[in-house]
Amino acid sequence: MAAAAGPWPELEAAARERRRELSLSGAAVAERVAAGGGRLPEALLALPLLQSLELSGCAALRELGPGVAAALPALHTLVLSRNALGPAGLGEGLGGPLPALRLLDLSGNGLEALPAALGGTGGGAGDAAPAFPQLRSLNLSANRLRELGPGLARAAPQLQELLLSGNRLRALPGGLLAPDGPPAPFPLLSRLDAADNEVAELGADIAALPALKSLDVANNQLRELPATLADCPRLKEANFKGNQLRDKRLEKMVNGCQTKAILEYLRAGGRGKGKAETGREDVRKKKREKQQKKDGGDGEQDEVEEASKLLVKVLHVSENPAPLVVKVSPCVKDVRAFIVCCVLKGVNLKPGNALKRFLTMQTKLHEDICEKRTVATIATHDLQLVKAPLTYDVQPPDELKITPLGRKEIKAKDLLRQLQLEAEEQRKQKKRQNVSGLHKYLQLLDGKDSYPCLVDAEGAVISFPPITNSEKTKIRKETRDLFLEVTSDTSLQICKDVMDTLILKIAELNRSALENKEGSGSDMESDALCGAGNLNLPLVVEQVRVVDTDGNLKVLYPSKTDLATVASLLTVIR
Repeated sequence: MAAAAGPWPELEAAARERRRELSLSGAAVAERVAAGGGRLPEALLALPLLQSLELSGCAALRELGPGVAAALPALHTLVLSRNALGPAGLGEGLGGPLPALRLLDLSGNGLEALPAALGGTGGGAGDAAPAFPQLRSLNLSANRLRELGPGLARAAPQLQELLLSGNRLRALPGGLLAPDGPPAPFPLLSRLDAADNEVAELGADIAALPALKSLDVANNQLRELPATLADCPRLKEANFKGNQLRDKRLEKMVNGCQTKAILEYLRAGGRGKGKAETGREDVRKKKREKQQKKDGGDGEQDEVEEASKLLVKVLHVSENPAPLVVKVSPCVKDVRAFIVCCVLKGVNLKPGNALKRFLTMQTKLHEDICEKRTVATIATHDLQLVKAPLTYDVQPPDELKITPLGRKEIKAKDLLRQLQLEAEEQRKQKKRQNVSGLHKYLQLLDGKDSYPCLVDAEGAVISFPPITNSEKTKIRKETRDLFLEVTSDTSLQICKDVMDTLILKIAELNRSALENKEGSGSDMESDALCGAGNLNLPLVVEQVRVVDTDGNLKVLYPSKTDLATVASLLTVIR
């Protein structure tokens, strides 16, 4: 790997702070990559603890250079989208196995063929160990791929999501399921997205994907749909829009987003059912019933689960004209080191007791997943009242001032003294040791010389974890957009797990509030599947960057691997 000209402060900081996540972007990065011959810098190989790496939107990046896979064995997320990487340029860097990799994004690179490590020409033999044994999500969208071979199934046997939209594929599944491939390819593949290609043939062997739940082949050149689609035992969402189907009745169902009706129509024969096809109908029916019986009858359960899933849409920093940024002071490291933030838009707290239920939910999360705030603390704010940019810092107890919820402005040391006196009074009145409210958390600050706080652009403290946040940004019934923060002195991953759960719970409350307000209709489920139902309009989660004082990225939430802990209940549109 040729050394890139000029210093790389991001890599120096990552090595010094033993970071697990690194994101490189911007004009300065592109200039350094170009000066280094279009390759990544050698200093990257000195970050063996790195688990997540993103370098996107760099037209100068043509090669990874050798040794990346060997040098980064802990990598579980690799995002290299919108660069200029070709199969050869990827081949050296991905030449060795990445045993922990779970997400690989190579979208927007103009690839005309897959690199050898992903089963392209020159890939490993059939009996070779998989290069990506844990890979779950592969994004190859917006490239120039014309065909895929069976080597991908060998390289990534545990793949669950394959994104191929915006390529030049002519057939699907095509070579992915070739006879010379592995005997049972892609046993876990549940999502296949091949919209906006040149697909003229959807093969009958699509039914050989036993876990397929979502299929998108919109805007292709299909004239017919194979009857065997009805034999996909778990298929619940399918998009065939934008194809010139010969069967106009079927096309009407497609435009109406009626996946279930489409499958029933194909199962019954539909247009163009020949005698031989009629003769095989009973065989397929028995096979389907046998598969459903083998699955324990979970086909109907899957349908219920998919229809009831909640929706959130992620708005990426690159798509946001005014992204919110939180700057972190180095002083928090020894007090309360970890913070994760995001913006959540579209909540509805007006109906009935929605606001009360929201606050009760937050209290329960503090008791349960946050383990009485000992591992993490949640703070929720009305976004319209938050004055950005924000700074996560520490202040001495006699200097930190805040207007706590339901109280007047007070210094932190006086607030804690006041709470301690209230706690003593509670014990006397109730004649027991246990206390309630904020009084339960006072001991969490014992021995601290400085207290953590989140400060807005006007210098006001809007959050004082783990005790309280400010009346200044208090959530009200009229609040529609939220700024969410989770802090911890334990680990960054705990912050992310808590935030995942918080977003899920808010989405559940939001749907409940809408149901109470609007009721439900007989066609609500089909509307939801089409993205037009009021009850299932997605909340929008805007990414928030947490950076150090030099502007180097420390954490971005939600990243592509976040919200995975609630994936069974939440559909994330990225």
